[in-house]
Amino acid sequence: MTKLPTTKRETRAEINSQVEEFLKAKGKITQANMGESGLVDGKYNTSHVGFTGPKQTRTPLNYVVATLEQRRQQKNVKATKTKTQSGPKRKIIYDDFGDPIRWVWEDE
Repeated sequence: MTKLPTTKRETRAEINSQVEEFLKAKGKITQANMGESGLVDGKYNTSHVGFTGPKQTRTPLNYVVATLEQRRQQKNVKATKTKTQSGPKRKIIYDDFGDPIRWVWEDE
């Protein structure tokens, strides 16, 4: 038997029951001003920000980019030079109502 995921109604009821239990156990809820809970000593908590170390130098890879661009240009040149051989093509013949009747071969 698979367990169905909880619905929003069930989640809300569970949270409300937990709040009621907390208040019955002499718990106290205090109001906080908007944005106040994210502050540490009156400032935003920046310990989780990833820019803590000094700026690192980057390794230039211009030669790699140039090689890739050259390959891409060669692919485009090869694609335009190749030409398919033209031969007879199949063409469908339709009647007055748009229904196909037969196929015929046409030279170009």
